[in-house]
Amino acid sequence: MTTARPVEALPERQVALVDLLDRLLSGGVVLSGDIVLSIADIDLVRISLRALIVSVGTEADPLAPADRGPT
Repeated sequence: MTTARPVEALPERQVALVDLLDRLLSGGVVLSGDIVLSIADIDLVRISLRALIVSVGTEADPLAPADRGPT
């Protein structure tokens, strides 16, 4: 006879929208979608949307001015 352990619920915690966006953007998010307009089973317009959203730090920006320090 085996005894089943009770399943514990995950602790409820509040997550701020800013924290959620920070986590998503640090790894990157890909959004994609397709829209097809048709009449009588004839495709008239097809739109494909693709977007890559990532956060970019100033350290990775080659065009940012270099910090020369105190002179």
